[in-house]
Parts: sequence; C-alpha cells; structure tokens
Amino acid sequence: MNFSTTTRVALILLTSAFVQPVVAQDRVESKSDLRFDHFRDTKQLIAELKALAAAHPALLTYVEFGSSSFGRPMAALILNNPKTGLDTDKPAMYIDGNIHGNEIQASETVLYTAWYLVEQYGKNDAITTLVDRTAFYFVPCVNPDGRQNWFDAQNNSSTSRTGMKPTDDDRDGACDEDGPDDLDGDGSIGVMWRRDPNGTHRRSDLDPNIMESVSSEPRADGTIRRGEWSFAGSEGLDRDGDGSVNEDGPGGYDMNRNWPADWQPEHVQNGAGDWPFSYPETDAVGKFILTKPNIAAGQAYHNAGGMILRGPGAPARENAYAGDRAVYDSIANVGAEMLPGYRSMVIHSDLYPVRGGFVNWLSETLGIVAFTNELWTEKRIMQNGSNPTEAQSKLWRDRLIFGETRTPLTAFEHPTIGPVLVGGNTKWSSRIPPSWMLEEECHRNAAFTLFHASEMPRVHFGEPLVKQLRDGLYEVTIEIANDALIPTRTVRAAQSKLGVPDRVTLTPPPLGAIVASGTVRGRFDRMFTPDLETPNVVVLESGVPSRGSTFVRCYVECAVGAAAASEIGVQFTAEKAIDIATTVKLEATPVVTPSSTEKPTTK
Repeated sequence: MNFSTTTRVALILLTSAFVQPVVAQDRVESKSDLRFDHFRDTKQLIAELKALAAAHPALLTYVEFGSSSFGRPMAALILNNPKTGLDTDKPAMYIDGNIHGNEIQASETVLYTAWYLVEQYGKNDAITTLVDRTAFYFVPCVNPDGRQNWFDAQNNSSTSRTGMKPTDDDRDGACDEDGPDDLDGDGSIGVMWRRDPNGTHRRSDLDPNIMESVSSEPRADGTIRRGEWSFAGSEGLDRDGDGSVNEDGPGGYDMNRNWPADWQPEHVQNGAGDWPFSYPETDAVGKFILTKPNIAAGQAYHNAGGMILRGPGAPARENAYAGDRAVYDSIANVGAEMLPGYRSMVIHSDLYPVRGGFVNWLSETLGIVAFTNELWTEKRIMQNGSNPTEAQSKLWRDRLIFGETRTPLTAFEHPTIGPVLVGGNTKWSSRIPPSWMLEEECHRNAAFTLFHASEMPRVHFGEPLVKQLRDGLYEVTIEIANDALIPTRTVRAAQSKLGVPDRVTLTPPPLGAIVASGTVRGRFDRMFTPDLETPNVVVLESGVPSRGSTFVRCYVECAVGAAAASEIGVQFTAEKAIDIATTVKLEATPVVTPSSTEKPTTK
C-alpha cells in the first residue's frame, strides 16, 4: 500500500468520525471545574489531577509512581473502562509532557487530553468507542521541580529547563552558586546591553526597546556601519567572582538526554547525566513504562516551534526506522494538517542531534510508535501560516497582548560591567501561547494524539478457508487482519526481537490433533514451512502488519467420521492488541465459481 495516499483519507475519516449532530451548546458539559485559559504551577497541577480523577472514578485512577529530586510526586492518570477489560489487556497510549521545566503548556495539553476524553465519554460516539477499546497513561509533568522553579523564580522563556538537582556546571567545586539575578525587578530574566562604538546592534526606530542587528557588510562606498550597542549577556551578576555571569544556575542537566537509546556520556552529549535513568524522575518514568508492555503509541510534549518530531536523533540510527517509516509519516502527515503551522520532521536531520532522547527510547528500544510535538509556533500570531514581520510582531505585543511579554529597557549600573541597559522579553514570551489561545492549542494537539491512538492495532479474524484433503485430514487457513496503521509489532520490534512476539494458539478437537502449522503469505499461497515440533502454537515474530493481514495454516487430523461435529479453537494474543478468539468448523469451505450468466469483465 502506498501510504502517501492515505493522509487526506485518514483526515477525512477522522473528521467524520468525530462529527456529532449540532446542538445548542457545543461547550463540553463538565463534571469538573477545569478551565484551560491559564497555567498552573506544580502544586496546582497535582490538585487538578486528583480532582479530575475524583470526578470520574469509573474511568480515571490517580497514581503516584515516584518522587522528584526535591521530593515532589511523580503523578499519573490511568484512563480505562474496566467494564471492557483491564487496561493492561488493551493497546495503550502513553502521553507525557514538561520533561523540560520551562515548557509549561505541555502539562496543560496532557491534562486537557485526559479531561476531554472523560468528559466526552458517553456523549460522543467516537470518543466512547476509543475509550472502550484502548487505555491511556497520562504523565502531565515529568519535571515537577523544574516546572515549579519556573513559576516561582526569576527565569526567562528557556531557563529552568533542567531538573533541580544541584549540579556543578562550571566545575569550580560549588553547585548552583552563580544563577541569574532579576536586576530590574520584573520577575523575569532579560538581557543586558552596553554601549560600544563598534557595537553589533542599534535601537530600532520602530521600537526603541528592540535592538536590531547592524549589517557587517560594507556599504556602497566601502565603509562599514557600526552599531552603538553590544550584547552583554543575560541579566545577572558575577556572584562567585570568576569573571562570568550566570554560568552556574539551578540544576544544569537535560533529562531528555538520559534515556537508554544511543545514550552518550557528557563529553559527547551535554546534559546526559552519569548513566541512563540516573535521575529519579527518568528512573521512575522508565519503570512505569516498562511494567506496561501494552503501550503501542507514545507522545511527548515540548515547546516550541510547531513541530511533529520522530526519531532518530542521530544519522547512524536511521536503520532503526527504515521498515516503519511509512507508518510514522502517515500519522505525522495527518497531524500536520490538523495543526496549522506545524511540520512533520526528523529529529537529527531537521532539528539537531539528540542522543539519549525519550521518544527515541520508546521507538528504538520498546517498539512503540512515538512522536514529540513542539507546542506553539509564531506562525499562529497572524494566522496566515507565516512568521510575523517586525511590524506585525510589534502589533502583536502592543495591541493583542498589551505589552505583557516585554519589559522596557532601563539603565542599570552593573558592578562589574558598568552602565548597561536591562530588559527585553519576559519568561512568558516566544515559547508559550497567551492564555487566551491556550485551549485551542491544547485541543488541536489532543485531537492529533487521539487520531494516533485510534490507529493502534485493531485486529479481527477474516474468513477461514478449510479444505478436506482426505477423510479425517483438513487444511485450515486462518486470517488475522489489522485495520489500523500501527502494526501489532513494528518492524523494529520484530527485527530486534523486542518484547514478546504475537502468538496463535490452536486447540484441536477432542478426537483430533494439530499435526503441523505455520505461516503463509496469503490465503491461497502454497509455499509452507511447517512447524512439526510445537504445532499447537504459531509464533508471529513479525506480528500483523499495518492495514494488512497475517495468515496461519494448520493441518488437523481427527477420527474418521468425527469431523462433522468437530472444530478447532483459535486464539490470537499480542502485547499491543486486544486478544481475540474464535472457532473454525472442520467442514470444507464451499468453492464459489462464477455464474454462467455472468458476463466477463471487459476493458
């Protein structure tokens, strides 16, 4: 199948599946008082998770599965309808966010997804069906310490990315001794500029609080224009007297480089930690996931840039995705249509190399089809699919968000640098949507992950083909079909023998035996390599493919004359699909021949 043709079809099917009759009010009627027009710190987030689970005890379970470096709970919501089976007996999707503490809308998006599913359950047919046949594991905040620090402390939009375990970033024997300082008292860490006759920047004529770069290219007369200002670093002081500013702030590592997928030590991959799972947060998440082999789909939320990212994180790992690339692309391409301004991208080639990344671990080590979404893109500012011009950015800042994300440049006498201007973007700028745009961003990304979840394996039996070879001997061909994009075992899982392979267990009739079994390429294929040693169990190392079928053939011997009342039992089991079972009667399948009145097909 050419997956490149499926994107629009899948989007149409997804859209039609979620269309409901028009009602007077389309706002979700909620059992909880959750709102998605503001951001929550870690303590508030945990309280909301508990409250949501309490409002929906039939579907949600709140669990704490570990503690952060500072003792904050690692919390999850397990969404499952127990009336349709255990969560571990269904294909499941794992969704997390906020492994980087500054990427705060990631937690809101995970929380929104759980909220939307439980509030729409029983009201929306597509949601109800999805919840009944799948399970979800939500971990809204992988880095609770970093998130809380971002809210509580002086930061910019990119700081507090790290966990908060004290770390000696500058290797001077002290930890976290020279962090940023809020010199202008605005609650954020801006930047500093100092006068310089050979400067690289000048104050913008459009907005004097903006510094614009001065071209280093010679003018027509051969002279070079000089700026009046040079960048003097981020807002702060040299607290340890080593001549550097802000070089050893809180934490200083990257938990998204601490996973056992192409993990590399610090001298190769900055922030990787001492070994995979060396931080309590990554260790807790790793153990949580490893107890759930039914996870077939994964999603991690970050910010920013409007990206739907898949692995690999390094070019040497491309072969790990070769056989599954069409599945990844088919899902991501639908997402790119659902999320305006977002693009489907490969981590190492379209962004930058990442060693020891989380979604790489899911895909390469566990055989889970996983993506990272980089939430929010400035293409959403003007709603035209393009990045805003300088004038449009000023209009946005001044007339739509009323200056909330920028502090005017003000003079400050710096003790080691001298006179500087301090100010610029606040921590609420650039990487985070304004609160009044948050809910749409949450919903569109949630809808993408629900499409992803809807494409987890959906297996069923096809029509069996039974042939009587002689009295008491039958050939039975069984089809196991998968209607979903995600196979029951990815090619990566099959080739690397990850997890437990799928199995078909055959139960003979009381007066009979399975004498041989194996797989065939198709219903009518005659090439067959029989398993004579354990014919009652057929191991399917490759599973059931994406939107395709696997065929099992067996030979059944039974007492002559007993076949009329005989049947065989067939059970299909898989880690990442619902187990199914059926029986097949030992009676020859009628041969359908074209009617003599049928006219031949002509071109």
